[in-house]
Amino acid sequence: MKTTGVFLALALAGSAVAQSAPLTVAQSAPLTVAQSAPSTDTQSAPSTDTQSAPQELRFVGCPIYRDTDAGKKSGCWLTDDHENGQRYDISQALTKPDRAHAILVEGREQGGSILACGSKPLLPVRVSVLWDVPCTADQLPAEGFTGRKYALPARNMRPTYEKQSVGQVDQPRDFVIPFDYNSTFVTYQLADYYIQKLVNFALASHAKAITIVGYADTKPTTISGIRIAEPKTLAADRAALIRQWLVGLGVPPGVITIRGAGDPATIKHEAFDGLLAPSRRRVDVHVVPGNAVNQTPR
Repeated sequence: MKTTGVFLALALAGSAVAQSAPLTVAQSAPLTVAQSAPSTDTQSAPSTDTQSAPQELRFVGCPIYRDTDAGKKSGCWLTDDHENGQRYDISQALTKPDRAHAILVEGREQGGSILACGSKPLLPVRVSVLWDVPCTADQLPAEGFTGRKYALPARNMRPTYEKQSVGQVDQPRDFVIPFDYNSTFVTYQLADYYIQKLVNFALASHAKAITIVGYADTKPTTISGIRIAEPKTLAADRAALIRQWLVGLGVPPGVITIRGAGDPATIKHEAFDGLLAPSRRRVDVHVVPGNAVNQTPR
């Protein structure tokens, strides 16, 4: 399937933000997509290439909602990669699109069945809303596709009344908090899950020193004709946000130091499910317990 789209050049503003840094759009016309038809690509078998993982995709597109009904939260989210002409199912992203705005999509082809939503699924997949890049809202009927029944993700915050296992508490430990592109929003059932682990360890170990380093992906790149880069100030904003969470959940503010950094290296961490590009948007936290042994300066 081949669709056409109009992509807008944009430049990022450098001011600090609460939720997402502002963008400057070259013109106000929305991104457009062609008449939304189901994908004609019927291949559903996994790739036979066992030598390497599927290529990590990064593209910008307009979201398309398919109105399936398999219970709550079962509607499908689709989008088109205009460069390869493929429509993808991005429903399994934890951040949901906004129908009136473009999205940055990062993921890998799962190689599974298209029967749930009618398009190739991406998994793992990350979606970031580009709030200053408008799209024309597009919706499809179910057309026989069922969607997916909602299942609680494995990564979810547990009630505070549940006893939390933190493991060994006499050694320093590192934590990673992921973020969407150009955002300081704590993603539900992802970033909050790792924040809870961090707080539980800091409290259980009576942390004597916590170093928070925020990162922003400041190196410009062009994706689907759009300039993508985060402002340097976003790194410090992310670090400050995590400090605020820690203090609000009972960690003494006097043990916490923060700083921001730009142009980070990619890392492999479970928070990113094997995707490298999103790992540049993160906060690293190093915790030294109050009774730590063999401490190594950081």
